[in-house]
Amino acid sequence: MKSCGVIVEYNPFHNGHLYHLQEAKKLAQADVMIAVMSGNFLQRGEPALVDKWTRAEMALAAGVDLVVELPVYYSVQAADYFAAGGVALLQALGCDSLCFGAESGTGSTFSEAANWFLTQQETFDQAFQQVKNQGLSYAKQMQEVLTTLNPKLELDLTAPNNTLGLSYAKANLNYARPMELYAVKRQQAGYHDAEIHDNYFASATAIRKKLIEDADLNRLSGVLPSESLHLLQNEVYLTWEDYWPLLRYQIIVSSLSELREIYQMNEGIEFRLKEKVKEAKNFNEFVSLVKNKRYTWVRLQRLCVAILLQFKKNQILELLEQPKGIRILGFNQQGSRYLKAKKKQIQLPVVTNITSKNQELFELDIEAGLIYQMGNSHVQPQDFKRKPLIYIGK
Repeated sequence: MKSCGVIVEYNPFHNGHLYHLQEAKKLAQADVMIAVMSGNFLQRGEPALVDKWTRAEMALAAGVDLVVELPVYYSVQAADYFAAGGVALLQALGCDSLCFGAESGTGSTFSEAANWFLTQQETFDQAFQQVKNQGLSYAKQMQEVLTTLNPKLELDLTAPNNTLGLSYAKANLNYARPMELYAVKRQQAGYHDAEIHDNYFASATAIRKKLIEDADLNRLSGVLPSESLHLLQNEVYLTWEDYWPLLRYQIIVSSLSELREIYQMNEGIEFRLKEKVKEAKNFNEFVSLVKNKRYTWVRLQRLCVAILLQFKKNQILELLEQPKGIRILGFNQQGSRYLKAKKKQIQLPVVTNITSKNQELFELDIEAGLIYQMGNSHVQPQDFKRKPLIYIGK
């Protein structure tokens, strides 16, 4: 069976995701679609709107055959680590190809760029130091250096999906048998677009904004698949504000030396956190007060996740070397066939049920699930006693 992987968040699953999934299957001529999906905390450093089980069910209803969880210590990272975790799991599963969304370019464009970076990394790093801290964003600094050193390479790194695509391509080259890469052009809505302008495609950002502000699902019937609408009907939507009391408590009771042990706590930002947490009335106000040129909103959100989940520097750096296991969230009949066919080749332990015997493989994900539950009493247990979803279809 020919397999194609996608690395996703589905927060929530919308028509753009459906288009990407359908195009990926066609481009890769895949028999099996595998989604490596973030759990309950996401790449931009925020809790998922709805839990991983609801989002996995949305994916299965839309045509994904197998959903596995991206460990939390990868899922809340910047592009390179996020990509490394997703690619590692797909490689362990013996996946043939990887398809991602992009603002421009093809799979070969990203492969070419990744190969160039691999051979010219030292030259690039030296050139990057010359433009660093000139008031440009990190993405614009990257683009300026790339354009100067390799003007023939037509890749816009200021576009967020392109940046992530390059990270996928670089991670893919670390393996003896790299996956075939495919890129699907993002349709209509921009990644950061906060408003719905089209009656079919809308960004996840805009959809979440509408859901949180008004929660009228009927107004989103044009941009969400019917199954996503159905699954969202009785859900509680979670945001950072639901975890603000927990985060505030952690910062207040932690000493400066304890905060310095937190992953990504650098450059004395702990002093600013301790000072501003006393002034802020909510999470958004807190981040606004702490934010500066060096610490962007997203970087601060990721740091806040590390504080909330108590990620320690040495602990995370060790875990980032390689996923410990493959956590299955759901599958259909085709996904089940694939797992059976690949059983002897899969390079990591495959886990369907969390038990006392295997819990050490997913210790941080279990803790993250327990903390995610604390955001609202209606959130169901996330790990123990949860069996993978078996999707039969309609």
